[in-house]
Amino acid sequence: MANLLGVDVGTTSLKMVLFDENGNQLKSVSRDYTLETHGDRVELNPEEYWKMFSEAYGEIKKEYEVTALSIDTQCETLIVTDAEGKPLYNAIVWLDNRAVAEAEKIDAKFGVKTVYEVTGQPEITATWPASKLMWLRDNEPAIFQKIEKIFLLEDFLIYRLTGEFVTEKTLQSSSLYLDIKNGCWWKEMLDFIGVSENQLPRLMDSAQVISTCDGTTVVTGVMDQVAGSVGAGVINKSVVSEMTGTTMAIVVPTDEFPPYQEDSRVPCHVNYDGNYCLLSWTPTAGIALKWFKENFCEDFNFKELDMIAGKVEPGCNGLTFMPYLCGSIIPKYNPDARGAFLGLTMEHKRGHFVRGILESVAFMLQESLDYLSVSSCEQIRSMGGGASSPLWCQIKADVTGKKIVTLKNAESACLGSAIIAGVGAGIFDSVEAACNKLIQTDKEYIPSGADYSEAYQRYLAFEEANV
Repeated sequence: MANLLGVDVGTTSLKMVLFDENGNQLKSVSRDYTLETHGDRVELNPEEYWKMFSEAYGEIKKEYEVTALSIDTQCETLIVTDAEGKPLYNAIVWLDNRAVAEAEKIDAKFGVKTVYEVTGQPEITATWPASKLMWLRDNEPAIFQKIEKIFLLEDFLIYRLTGEFVTEKTLQSSSLYLDIKNGCWWKEMLDFIGVSENQLPRLMDSAQVISTCDGTTVVTGVMDQVAGSVGAGVINKSVVSEMTGTTMAIVVPTDEFPPYQEDSRVPCHVNYDGNYCLLSWTPTAGIALKWFKENFCEDFNFKELDMIAGKVEPGCNGLTFMPYLCGSIIPKYNPDARGAFLGLTMEHKRGHFVRGILESVAFMLQESLDYLSVSSCEQIRSMGGGASSPLWCQIKADVTGKKIVTLKNAESACLGSAIIAGVGAGIFDSVEAACNKLIQTDKEYIPSGADYSEAYQRYLAFEEANV
């Protein structure tokens, strides 16, 4: 019986889950960590990532043999090293926003249209590794001149584990120096930044064997959102995934590279199979409910909040919540947008406020689906903390008119990476075959006929006036 390890390295935690080849969970290990923040700078010592990985992996290996493993991480966390892989600088985490001036230089040189048509990224921001490398060039020239290897986080962990300097294309999609149509490095961007292809890892496809390490086959992975969608069984255009956690992320597979649209800000990434996927996200989702609970409902748990919200009629008697506590990204880009409760009257009670938040996130989901033109979608696989709320899932089903399906295994990213590992190691014939065998759905929420049309139009009208 093969044992498959999925490793998911998020923004503030690392999780490893070991599955057998039938999808049974054998062991789970996690490590939390705190990022170093200084104004718009967000960093972490790269050795901390490796230390946490090593400790967690060692804990797994004490009890089980691991047949194959694959790692998924966040995109855009940059690590630069010398020729031996020794870090020269703290990891510049994906959240880091120091390179605004450098992003503007890239924009002035190439323009958004050219950048999108090569990389799939519809905007040029400080978070992209290209911008971060330019910042190092312009502000830390002594460090920049010593750089021999340029890693993203998944690459760095693989290098430490195997000694192989490799990467994969889903992770590099938002580096701003990968040509995602041709599957190669974008030389013009590299020349502009001032780095060479020799400083970058060898490009590989996902689910490919890198090497064998202590009896374990190490396989190229996918970036975290793609891992989550694989772990949810999003393997054709009839199914999309939505993850309601702190933020909301929506992954939509597509066979075609969407043409450039001036008013579109939906990123296009390489998918696990070499095709593409659209990735839409909102900066506020579950965090809005958590904010309200912690500040106005301290004595309630989330289940109790569901109960009081469930007593309120759909549409909240005219109350609308604008969930822009952290600005707006997609479909309307306005980092300065702010949240608000609108339409308040004396009849509104605590439950109206809670339900208003739940409905607003469902409205964001519907607006994103409209923006992505997801007409062929038959069901939405729901993940994250929001999937544990029956009321929230039913509201989403009623607002979107789509079947909402939750999953029995909540660790979708780790399961997705374990599936990728199994495919690479030859345990499964394909990702599709593995998903059909391993992924078990849990609850289904069918549209009940509740009418949210007026409430949704009210939400859109307030958004148009304020965002």
